[in-house]
Amino acid sequence: MLDLTQAVPGYPPHPELVRHLSAGAAEAASYGYGNITGDLALRERYAAEVSALYAGTVGPDEVAITTGANMASFAVTMLLARSGDTVMLPVPWYFNHQMNAGLLGIGVVPLPCRAENGFVPDPAEAEGLVGPGTRAVLLVTPNNPTGAVYPAAVIQAFADLCRRRGLWLILDETYREFRADGGAPPHDLFREPWQEHVIQLCSFSKSYCVPGFRAGAVVAGAGLMPELTKILDCLQICAPRVTQAGLAWAIDALRGWREGNRALMAGRAAACRRAFAGLEGWKVDAQGAYFAYLRHPFPERSSWQVAEALAVERGLIALPGAAFGPGQDRYLRLAFANVDEAGIVEAARRLAEA
Repeated sequence: MLDLTQAVPGYPPHPELVRHLSAGAAEAASYGYGNITGDLALRERYAAEVSALYAGTVGPDEVAITTGANMASFAVTMLLARSGDTVMLPVPWYFNHQMNAGLLGIGVVPLPCRAENGFVPDPAEAEGLVGPGTRAVLLVTPNNPTGAVYPAAVIQAFADLCRRRGLWLILDETYREFRADGGAPPHDLFREPWQEHVIQLCSFSKSYCVPGFRAGAVVAGAGLMPELTKILDCLQICAPRVTQAGLAWAIDALRGWREGNRALMAGRAAACRRAFAGLEGWKVDAQGAYFAYLRHPFPERSSWQVAEALAVERGLIALPGAAFGPGQDRYLRLAFANVDEAGIVEAARRLAEA
C-alpha cells in the first residue's frame, strides 16, 4: 500500500525535541493542571514568533494554546456563532471545519472556488453570499485540500470585507511553514489593528512532526480571551503540558531544522509536478504545501468509486474529492508529504496503469 491520505510529515521529529519531550515527562509539573489558555513560556515564544513573521504586534495575552488545531477550530466556531447562525467556507473545504459547524447546529454557506482561478476564493463573490445570520468567513491557506496559497491581496480583501460587514475572518494557517516563498509574510493583517475582526488558527503538528502530542494555537484579541477561556475550560481544561514545554524550547532552537524541512517538502512538491505532468487523462488542478488536488479521468464514476478502485486494484490510497464538499466528485486529494520522491514517482506509475 502507498498511503497518500492523511496529512502527516513523512519524516521523524528532531531528536533533541524527542529528548526534551521525554525529559518533560519526568517533571512533576507536567502531571498537574496548567493555565487554561496555555503555559506562559510557550505563549510568549509563540507570540514573539508570530510578531516577527508578520512584522506586527501579537502579545502572549492574545494567544491560546489548544489540544490541536481541530480543537482551536471547534472552540472558535463555538465562540463566534450559535445554532441557526452561519459560517462561510470556501469549497472545497476542510471537512472538519464543516463538521464542527454541523455539530453545533451552525449552517455553512458554501463559497465556490474554481480550478480556472487556482481554487482561490473571490472576495466579491463572498460578499454577495453574506446573509443576516453570517458570523464569520473561514479561510485555509495554504489550503487543505487543494494546496492553493491565497495571495496576500486576497486575504486583505477578505479582512476588509469582514471589517466592513461586521464579520470575523478566521484564518487557518496550519501549513504556512511549507509555502514556497518560505519566510515571507503570508499577509499584512497583523501590521494594522486586527483584534476586532481577525482570528488566526495554527498547528504545531506539521512543523515539529508531533501530531500525536496535540498542540495548536489561537491568536485572537485580548477582548475575546475571557469567553474563549470558558469554552476551552469545558473542552480541554489545559493542553498537554509535556508538549507545551518541549515546544517552548523548540520554537527558537529548531528554526534551521524547520527551514530544512520546508526545503525538503518543496523538493517533494517539485517531484510531484514532474511525475504527474505526463499522466494521460489525469490533471493536477492545484498544488502546494502538503497536497496535490488531482482531477481524475473517469467522469462516469464518483470520486469514492475511483478512490476505492485505486486502493483495491493499485494499492494507492487517496481521499475522494467528494469528502471536501459539493461539486468535488471529479477530484482526489493526494497528500504527497507522506512519501519520499521515489514514492511520488511510484504513485504516478500506479495512476498511469489505472
